[in-house]
Amino acid sequence: QTRSLLSVFEEDAGTLTEYTNQLLQAMQRVYGAQNEMCLATQQLSKQLLAYEKQHFALGKGDEEVISTLHYFSKVVDELNILHSELAKQLADTMVLPIIQFREKDLTEVSTLKDLFGLASNEHDVSMAKYSRLPKRKENEKLKAEVAKEVANARRKQHLSSLQYYCALNALQYRKRVAMMEPMLGYTRGQINFFKKGAEMFSKRMDSFLSSVSDMVHSIQGELDAEAEKMRVSQQDLIAVNESVYTPDSDITSPTINRNLIQKAGYLNLRNKTGLVTTTWERLYFFTQGGNLMCQPRGAVAGGLIQDLDNCSVMAVDCEDRRYCFQITTPTGKAGITLQAESKKEYEEWICAINNISRQIYLTDNPEAAAIKLNQTALQAVTPITSFGKKHEVHHPSQNVKNMENDKIIPSESAGIQDSAQLIAPGTPIQFDIVLPATEFLDQNRGGRRANPFGESEDGSKDEEEDSLLQQMFVVRFLGSMAVQSDDTSEVIYEAMRQVLAARAIHNIFRMTESHLMVTSKNLRLIDPQTQVTRTSFELTTVTQFAAHQDNRRLIGFVVHLSETLGEESMSVYIFESNTEGEKICYAISLGKEIIEAQKDPEALAQLMKSVPLTNDGKFMLLHDHSEEDGAIHEEGEESEA
Repeated sequence: QTRSLLSVFEEDAGTLTEYTNQLLQAMQRVYGAQNEMCLATQQLSKQLLAYEKQHFALGKGDEEVISTLHYFSKVVDELNILHSELAKQLADTMVLPIIQFREKDLTEVSTLKDLFGLASNEHDVSMAKYSRLPKRKENEKLKAEVAKEVANARRKQHLSSLQYYCALNALQYRKRVAMMEPMLGYTRGQINFFKKGAEMFSKRMDSFLSSVSDMVHSIQGELDAEAEKMRVSQQDLIAVNESVYTPDSDITSPTINRNLIQKAGYLNLRNKTGLVTTTWERLYFFTQGGNLMCQPRGAVAGGLIQDLDNCSVMAVDCEDRRYCFQITTPTGKAGITLQAESKKEYEEWICAINNISRQIYLTDNPEAAAIKLNQTALQAVTPITSFGKKHEVHHPSQNVKNMENDKIIPSESAGIQDSAQLIAPGTPIQFDIVLPATEFLDQNRGGRRANPFGESEDGSKDEEEDSLLQQMFVVRFLGSMAVQSDDTSEVIYEAMRQVLAARAIHNIFRMTESHLMVTSKNLRLIDPQTQVTRTSFELTTVTQFAAHQDNRRLIGFVVHLSETLGEESMSVYIFESNTEGEKICYAISLGKEIIEAQKDPEALAQLMKSVPLTNDGKFMLLHDHSEEDGAIHEEGEESEA
């Protein structure tokens, strides 16, 4: 709004400058004509006197003409004196004020505009330097120097903008004086010139000129009062704390509003300029309904950048920059990557986009709906400030290393009696599979050394080749937790609700992407970069699997495990897929059918006749094979990029 209003004042100043130049040309022409009149009358007087000195051949009777011309010469000389006084008065009271207005006031505004532009550019440069501060190898001294540089640049920009704004405000008063004062001098000069022949006219103008003069004095008094008021306001603004100019000054305990349904501010937008090169541009973003808008400097209105309905937002690591987040489309395609200035802006933008993506803005009372949504999430999970290490799961393939802030313990009042029978209150939630691939290989192979290049061993390859089913899906791990029952798929839906609620309330947006390989023997999570297996589940231990009824990209399955002491445990694993979860369920179901059919050769032969096979004798999923392969290659390339 300030920059839009500033553009109006600048446009007004530009129009005033152009008009003042034209007005000055017209007044200089009048003044030039008056000077020409003085020279002309002076020359005329000399010419009249020169008549006498002419040697006419027929000069008889010229005495009367000469005496008459002498009288006219005196009259012209008297008129010349009046014209000279009028020219001097026009120069002092008409031309000089408008020249002073142009050279002093308009030039001052132009100079302050240039200084304001330079200060803005210095601020942009310092902000760009601050935004490039590394996140991993943070240098406190360098950070303090850059922050101080940003603060100085902001202070300089603030001071130059205040002076520029004051000059623009004062210009609105001065232009009124500048327009009337020259004409006041011109009119008085003309009245004085014709005063002997226009006594009545001058008397009628005296009162008018007096009122105009009083008006000029009144405007000048208002200008003085406004200038004093602006000076006091400027002193009050300059006296504020230095932290106002320092970015991310409240990083330790920022006050974050998580109920926003609209947000506006400056963000850095990541643009790809080549295959591997990128640039960051600082632009003004704002939300409007379900849309994310962007308005570059100089634009009269904002343009659509991203439709936020049903999209997802997550924190990302991007080029070693802090406070970066990415907006993903409902189809799973990566959208734009943005960088916030501070931790407060970073978290509020993520919360606002997350609220808007749920279309809360369409309700009758969006603010109340956002507050209720967050309160509901608070009832589903209870945050804790410190976490101990989770008890290790006894099956080697599920030995998961715990990290701080990766577990949230739901409160006992989270669900109703039915949900409590499915999942025990207080069950920890694991949000990430962070086990190094080499550690997993060592555990599963009895201490055998893993290939340092991430290649699978020959036995694993032979096992894959012997499998009758191989289907790969791109998934992202959302969370896992222990359950008490696997009799119904409702346990999966309840686990989905608790995991998503815990992620939303604690702003846990980071997800580990993996390739889920469904074979006729097991389910394996494979690292997309190294192609090393992260974890594996025997297909016979998967007792329940289902996709979410509304969000078709959510998939979960229950694994039945045997512990070392002879006891049994059940855990549910929740994933988000790039494709429909029903396709993964179909692949798991087909794998379990193959296991049952392998017990009976005739049943296996019948199954192989009913389902098409690939060239190497493996089962082929007709309804999603081509589409899934394309999605895998496309998403795999995007993940690696």
